[in-house]
Amino acid sequence: MSRIQATFDKLKQNKRKALIPFFTAGDPDPKLTVPLMHALVEAGSDVIELGVPFSDPMADGPTIQRASERALKHHVGLHHVLDMVAEFRRSNAATPVVLMGYGNPIEAMGWEPFAKRCAEAGVDGVLTVDFPPEESHESFAHLDKHGIDPIFLLAPTSTDARIERVAEQARGYVYYVSLKGVTGAGNLDLSAIAEKIPQLREHIKLPIGVGFGIRDAATALEVAKLCDGVVVGSRIVQEIENSTSQNVVASVTRLVRELRQAVDQA
Repeated sequence: MSRIQATFDKLKQNKRKALIPFFTAGDPDPKLTVPLMHALVEAGSDVIELGVPFSDPMADGPTIQRASERALKHHVGLHHVLDMVAEFRRSNAATPVVLMGYGNPIEAMGWEPFAKRCAEAGVDGVLTVDFPPEESHESFAHLDKHGIDPIFLLAPTSTDARIERVAEQARGYVYYVSLKGVTGAGNLDLSAIAEKIPQLREHIKLPIGVGFGIRDAATALEVAKLCDGVVVGSRIVQEIENSTSQNVVASVTRLVRELRQAVDQA
C-alpha cells in the first residue's frame, strides 16, 4: 500500500479530511525547503505537494510564477528537489510527498531515471500539469514500475470521457481544479464545486482533492465539506513571499494551523 493510500485510508477511518499544502522547492531559499516541509507536517498537513521550479509555469498565476523565479535564481533544479525530498525522508518516513510541475525538466532527465530517483528519494506521487492522460501512458508506466502514483488534474470543463480516462490511469488521489484559470485567480463558486463532485464520483473511486482559489480558513472549511482533501498553494506561497528568512517558518506554520483547524470542522 502506498503512503498516499495509507494516509487517506487513515483519514477516512477517523472521519477527517486531508490538508494538502503546496509550495515551490527552493523558495525563498534552498536551505529552508526541508525545514518548511517539516513545519507543514508539524502544523497538521497530511500530504505535501512540492513544486519543481520551472521557467514557464503556464498553469500558475503571478504568485507561484514569482516563487519559481526566486527558486531559479538559486539555480534549484529537479536534481536538487529530489535531494531535498531524500533529506526530508531521513526523519519523516510517513508523510506523502507529491512532486508537482511540468514535463520539460522530467523529459530532460528522462522518465526512467526520474522515476528511479523518485523511488530512491521517497517521492510518493507525481503531478505533471502539462501531461494529459491521453499523452502520458508510456511516460507514467515508468512511475508505475517504481511504485510512484501518477496524479492527474480535472477541471470544471472536463467531460465524462476525460473523467473516465483519468479514473483508469490515476493513482493516489485526483486533483480537481475548482475554477477556470490559473492558480490564485478568481473567486470560488462553491455551488459549482458541489454540482461537479458527484459527477466525478460516478467514475472515480480515489479520493478527490480540490484546489485553486482557496485563500482562507473559511473557504477551506466549506470546500472540505464537499471533497476528501483541500489543496492550498498560492496563499501559502504568498505567506512565504511576504515573510523574511527569519520568520518564514513560523509564519507558514501559523497559517497552516489555521487551515488545519478549519478543515477539521468539516
